[in-house]
Amino acid sequence: MHYMILIYEDESVYGDKSDTPEMQAIVAKHWDLVSDLGDQYKTGAGLAMTSAATTVRTVNGKQTIHDGPFAETREQLGGYYVIEADNLDDAIAIARRVPVRFDGSIEIRPLLHPPGK
Repeated sequence: MHYMILIYEDESVYGDKSDTPEMQAIVAKHWDLVSDLGDQYKTGAGLAMTSAATTVRTVNGKQTIHDGPFAETREQLGGYYVIEADNLDDAIAIARRVPVRFDGSIEIRPLLHPPGK
């Protein structure tokens, strides 16, 4: 089964730039995890800061465009993995290994239609 692992953190802990030593250190930890996962890792990516986001919101059939994410939250979606695991327990074990700098949460969701299927 394929699962998406979503990484939520307070992006302000990394500063305004993506090339800070703090960001480089956490990215290195992610690459280590990808290497350890081997064939279980299917795809993934980090996301640009929310200041680069645009949201298309539909209400009663009318669409509006907004700068940034629609929801104001303390944690922002910072990246994701798509993995293959035998079951939810195995996916949880992988999610526990996903590095976050300070506080954060990792959401695990089964994919309805796995890649390539």
